[in-house]
Amino acid sequence: MSDFTLPPPALEHLCDLAVDVGVPIDVGHSPLGQRRVVAILCGSVSGRISGRVLPGGADFQLIHGATLARLEARYVLELDDGARVFVQNNALRVASAEVTARLLRGEPVDPKDVYFRGQVNIETGDARWSWLNERQFLCVGQRLPAQVRMSFYAIE
Repeated sequence: MSDFTLPPPALEHLCDLAVDVGVPIDVGHSPLGQRRVVAILCGSVSGRISGRVLPGGADFQLIHGATLARLEARYVLELDDGARVFVQNNALRVASAEVTARLLRGEPVDPKDVYFRGQVNIETGDARWSWLNERQFLCVGQRLPAQVRMSFYAIE
C-alpha cells in the first residue's frame, strides 16, 4: 500500500438559496422512521448563478429517532437567463433531541446547534450552463420556521 495523502479539494461558492416551504405533511412512522413531505413553494437564488426556485418541488424527510433526519429534496431553478436547472439535494440534519423537537414543531433554532450538510447533484440541458453537469457540489443549510437557507459550493 502506498504512503501518501492527496490534498483536500478546494470549495468555491456557487450560490445562496432562500427556499420558502409549506407545512410538513406527516406520513407517519414506518419501520424506517417518521416520514414527512415538505412542499417547496418558491425561492430565490443569488451568486454565481441567480434566479428563482420554481414551485412544485418537495423535501422528502425520514426522521430517525430524536436527533437525526435524512432529507432528500428535489426541485427546479429557473436562472435569470431562462435556463432551467434540476437540483437533487441529499442532506443530513443532526441536533440534540431538544433542538430536533423544536425544529419538528416549526420553531426557530440557532443554526450553530444543528449540523445540516448536503450532497447536491445539479443537472441542466442548457449548453450555457453545461459545466454544472461536470462538477460535484456540497451545501450547508439552515432551517427556519417557513424557509430553508442554503449555500452551495462547487468541489474544485
